[in-house]
Amino acid sequence: MRRRRSLAVLAAVGLALPLAVAFQSPAAADELSLSNFQLRPNSYGTDLRDRADALPLVKGTVTDIMNDLNRQDDDTPVTVNGACEPNALQSGSSVALARSVCFNDGDNATTQWYPQGVTTVADMQADQEWGNGYQPVLVSWYDHNDNADGMVKGVRISFMNPYTGAYRHVLLVYPRANGDYDTVRVSMDPSNGSYNKSLHAGGILWYGNHLFVADTARGFRMFDMRRIFDLGASENGTTSGADKVGLHGDTYHGYGYRYVMPQVGSWTRTAATGTKCTSSDGSPQFSHVSLDRSGTDHLVSGEYCAGDEAVNGRVAAWPIAGAFTGGELITDPSHRWNADVAHKLPVSNIQGATRFNGRWYLSRSRGTSTAGTFYTTAPATSSTTTLQVAGEKQLSIGPEDLSHWQSGTDASNPGLGQFWTVGEHPGKRMVYAVRP
Repeated sequence: MRRRRSLAVLAAVGLALPLAVAFQSPAAADELSLSNFQLRPNSYGTDLRDRADALPLVKGTVTDIMNDLNRQDDDTPVTVNGACEPNALQSGSSVALARSVCFNDGDNATTQWYPQGVTTVADMQADQEWGNGYQPVLVSWYDHNDNADGMVKGVRISFMNPYTGAYRHVLLVYPRANGDYDTVRVSMDPSNGSYNKSLHAGGILWYGNHLFVADTARGFRMFDMRRIFDLGASENGTTSGADKVGLHGDTYHGYGYRYVMPQVGSWTRTAATGTKCTSSDGSPQFSHVSLDRSGTDHLVSGEYCAGDEAVNGRVAAWPIAGAFTGGELITDPSHRWNADVAHKLPVSNIQGATRFNGRWYLSRSRGTSTAGTFYTTAPATSSTTTLQVAGEKQLSIGPEDLSHWQSGTDASNPGLGQFWTVGEHPGKRMVYAVRP
């Protein structure tokens, strides 16, 4: 991997990306306070990373996973310029599909796990290629059962080859101080009622060595691709025991999954939350996440507000120029990460958002049987103005998070390319790229 600068340093500097001007600025009352979008590193410092490193397990790599993909749709794993899962499209709709990848029948139909977030190797690195020639697409799933079966399985990540359709799930875990680990939940405190709820993981971003996972009410959980553990290759690990996670006796379990990836840090909001999806809200919800590579790299995130709520939600962008070395970005709790852009959304029910050359691209869901919508906005006039819709197209039923795969790898002159997303509803699921 390329060595890049620490996010903590860059956050303190507060690099900004100028936006194009397309029309007159709105009234001041229409603008937002960027102070609501400040983040801080977790108070653990390097403790979570150190706990992960102390696990007595054999480490695996992304290459190991991509060489060991164990699931694939039996019928139509990949379709170019079409839908591998026809039920994912509303009858009569027209979706500009460039490529679609399907899950096997069990993952397509399950009501326990719901897919949410999408990120790709194009987010990971500008040259859009993993070291061994792979171009992975990653998808997050959350356990929708909420302890109904006595288990809270948290979040899993699918590592997918978009050309063959083969994929494998990796379980996200939270390392404990006693050498054990648990699944990723809304609260990691067993005395809190939210301990029995899986983290929603509505958006993910693979950037450099790190995986950012949206933590709806707080900010982002962080995981490290260099800290993946292989239970199948570990003498004290097992891939059996689909009803167990963590250390049982002398053996580590992962609900039957071979690979586990422990959390190494987090970024958390600093402002008060206020009342969600109202005009008096403070810090935002973190419903989805993506990357803007046009100019200074920015992490982009926003919130989902339903149509019956008072406001449509907001999006913001944080400068992330260059990825990270080691874990330095979480070593000093005094640093703050400041957004340099925040906007009100023009419509409700936004499940994904990304930005490129000043325009925003949004995915909107419309229930379990109606085609979603892909919006393009006009360039914003200031760092806090309300976005305006400039165009729209249809998506699949239930589109979620967005990830931008720009055309070309020349950072000085990239093309618009394609946008990846995933349909979430059982029997109507596929991961796909659309042409804007």
